Amino acid sequence: MRRTKEDAEKTRLKIIEAALTLFSRNGYSNTTLAMIGTEAGFSRGPIYWHFKNKDDLFEAVLAYSQEPLEQLVAQARSVGLSPLERIDGFVRSWFTLLVEDAWFRQSFEILLNKTELTEAMLTTLERERHLTQSMIETLEALVCDAQEQGQISQGQTAGQLALMIYTQLMGVTQTWLFAPSLFDLNEQRGFFTERLLRSLQQP
Repeated sequence: MRRTKEDAEKTRLKIIEAALTLFSRNGYSNTTLAMIGTEAGFSRGPIYWHFKNKDDLFEAVLAYSQEPLEQLVAQARSVGLSPLERIDGFVRSWFTLLVEDAWFRQSFEILLNKTELTEAMLTTLERERHLTQSMIETLEALVCDAQEQGQISQGQTAGQLALMIYTQLMGVTQTWLFAPSLFDLNEQRGFFTERLLRSLQQP
């Protein structure tokens, strides 16, 4: 029985991996379950065994591929380092994941450039908005703590600075994914991180 469950989980992950590849390459609308089955090496039967429909599979794909982002939020909330060090770690890890984790990178490609977000994806949209809110709230708490410790200027509110961090990260992410020939993120991630952190410390 245990082996059967393990095999079923392997099949599920193989379907998710195939869907992630095709969604990021072709877009959500132009990818069919038949195409995903072919990519995964299955008929559509195993897909319907694990997922209700394409929307259900889409949500599973994003949930799985963005687990590292949820882990980043959890790490940023952990104690042991100063608030500014945790902000630094969050930003550097974000860029590292984009460069080195194909699934993480593809999840952003799907969301930002390859999907028409409609009301049919309401559950997925709500999940993404909740994750975004969680990130901003985490960053705001870190900025507030850093301001209280004198690590960051109090010239702007913690909420404003948290939004600035998030929007700059998303701006770099979307620009690079949309036009990767503009710059090498692997070479420039240190520059982006240092400039962002320096802007936080300016009066």
